[in-house]
Amino acid sequence: MNYDVFNGDADGIIALLQLQLANPTESKKITGVKRDIQLLQQVDAKADDNIRVLDISMEKNLEALHKCLETGANVFYVDHHRAGEIPTSDRLEAHIDLDANTCTSLIVSDLLEKQYHLWAITAAYGDNMIATADIEADKLGLSQEQKEKLKALGIYINYNGYGSNVEDLHFHPAALFEKLLDYPSPLDLIDQKDSIFYQLEALYSADMAKAQAADVLYETDAVKVILLEDAAWARRVSGVLGNDLANQSPDKAHAVLTYHQESGYTVSIRAPLNNKQGADKVVCQFATGGGRTAAAGINQLSDDELTRFYQVFDDYYA
Repeated sequence: MNYDVFNGDADGIIALLQLQLANPTESKKITGVKRDIQLLQQVDAKADDNIRVLDISMEKNLEALHKCLETGANVFYVDHHRAGEIPTSDRLEAHIDLDANTCTSLIVSDLLEKQYHLWAITAAYGDNMIATADIEADKLGLSQEQKEKLKALGIYINYNGYGSNVEDLHFHPAALFEKLLDYPSPLDLIDQKDSIFYQLEALYSADMAKAQAADVLYETDAVKVILLEDAAWARRVSGVLGNDLANQSPDKAHAVLTYHQESGYTVSIRAPLNNKQGADKVVCQFATGGGRTAAAGINQLSDDELTRFYQVFDDYYA
C-alpha cells in the first residue's frame, strides 16, 4: 500500500503536489491542521508498503518511523524541521535540510530537477521565505506582478492550514490538495477566475481585517506578543499574521497567541527576518514546542507559564 503523510500547510501540500504531478501515484493521504505534525503514527505499516513523509519533523515522529522501518516498509522522507538522530536503514531515503532559507517544496523541486519549480516558489512564499522565493523567481525571469500573485497564492494556501482542528479550516488540506492537482503551473490556477485562488483570497481578507484589533500583551525592543480572541477566524490567521508582523518589523521577533480549546494558549513564533534563528530553541523549552529555526510554535502553553514565556522569548532575542 502507498501512503502520503504531509503537513497541511502550503509547503507540505505543494511538496506532495510536485511529486504527484511528476509521477501520479494512488495513495492513502494522511494530513491535518498545520500543527498536527505527529502524523506518521497514523500509518499502520506493513512489509513493503511505500510511505512518503513530507514537511513534518522527523524528531517528532522518530518512534513511528522506527516502527515503519522495522515492519519492512519503505520510507521516503523530505523535510526542513528538526530531525533528531536520523535512523540508518536501507529502507529509508531521507532528504533533510535544516537551512533557514529552504523549505520542503524547494528540496523536492531539486529532486525533480525543477520540473514544477513555480509551485516550489509558491510554497517558499507561503512559508514566508520571501527573499529566497524572490531569488528563485528572478532566475526564471518572472515579472513583479507574477511574483506578487505567487506570493498571494502561497500565503492563502498556508493560511488555510491553521486551526485547532480541521473544523476550523475552510478546506481540509487533502481536499485543497486535490483542487490544486489539475494545475501543472500555479499561474494557470490564478488565471482561472473561478478557481480556489479567489475563494481563498476573499476568506483571507475577511479574517485578516478582524485581526487588526489584536491585543498587545507584551512588547520590548526585541519582541512583541499579541493575543487574538477565542474564535475560529483567529486560529486561522495565527500563522500568517505572525508572518505579516515579521515583514513589517524585520528586526523584532513576534509571537501570536490564540486561546487553546482546552486551556491556556497556542503560540506561533516568528524569528526576526533579519536574524532568522532561534525560534525552535525558544519553544523547545516548553513541553509541546516544536518547529524550525525561523518559525516555531507551542501547541499548548498553560496560563502559569505565560510570564516565563515572555522572559525566555525576550532573553533570547534581546
